[in-house]
Amino acid sequence: MHKTANVLNKVAKLVQPKVKQAFHELWMAQAKSDALKAFELTLSTYSAKYPKAMACLEKDKEQMLAFYDFPAAHWQHIRTSNPIESTFAAVRVRIAKTRGCVARHTILAMVYKLGLSAQKKWRKLRGFKLLAEVIRGVQFKDGEPITQLSKSELNRAVG
Repeated sequence: MHKTANVLNKVAKLVQPKVKQAFHELWMAQAKSDALKAFELTLSTYSAKYPKAMACLEKDKEQMLAFYDFPAAHWQHIRTSNPIESTFAAVRVRIAKTRGCVARHTILAMVYKLGLSAQKKWRKLRGFKLLAEVIRGVQFKDGEPITQLSKSELNRAVG
């Protein structure tokens, strides 16, 4: 969301819906190869008129497409900043009201309790059972686990 806003701020208002649509095609691609094609198409389409915007986009290319290296069930959660934003929204409102009225240890306790309260409304992570594989270091490509074939399996598959 933040990268989209940063790039759109550098583009004329009239063109913003088209650029935003190009972003959606990029982030909603089924495979990283499709996303890279959409990325290059977006750069080639808008680089001539909006070089600063496209430089901003290109600068974080790898980070923006990193979610393709995780399970597909997790993509929805990785692509959004909403969990972070909504978590801190409740805290931000309370902190603004009490600014300067409390000691450091009491404000930390309040933030902790607000976080505990906010987590009751959180949705479960889609594909949470795949977290164990991610933690173990299983590699994913386009949302699917990469399996290592032995030489004999590879020979049977090829020959």
